[in-house]
Amino acid sequence: MSSDAVMEFTDANFESEVLQSDIPVLVDFWAEWCQPCKLLTPTIEELAATFKGRVKVGKLDTDANRTVSVKYGIQAIPTVLVFKDGEIQDKKIGLVKKGEFESVLTRLVG
Repeated sequence: MSSDAVMEFTDANFESEVLQSDIPVLVDFWAEWCQPCKLLTPTIEELAATFKGRVKVGKLDTDANRTVSVKYGIQAIPTVLVFKDGEIQDKKIGLVKKGEFESVLTRLVG
């Protein structure tokens, strides 16, 4: 990943980094071969910079992390889930504009 602000979520760290987080978490479910996923990456990086310290932003490779992907029923990528207090607050599938994510995250962080 090209941005230090964007975390890497995995099957191993999902529980601690996402579900037990004390701040909201945006998770981008993606795969290396997925062109729309690559097109969404700059938006994810911008959100990470904009909400740094207030929202965790990260990516989860669906090919390498099947357990979490199956648990959350990820059938199309990119899919972005926003969690707060371990619960899904929002779900977006496909290429979504930055403003749609910003409005959700702003609502969650106040």
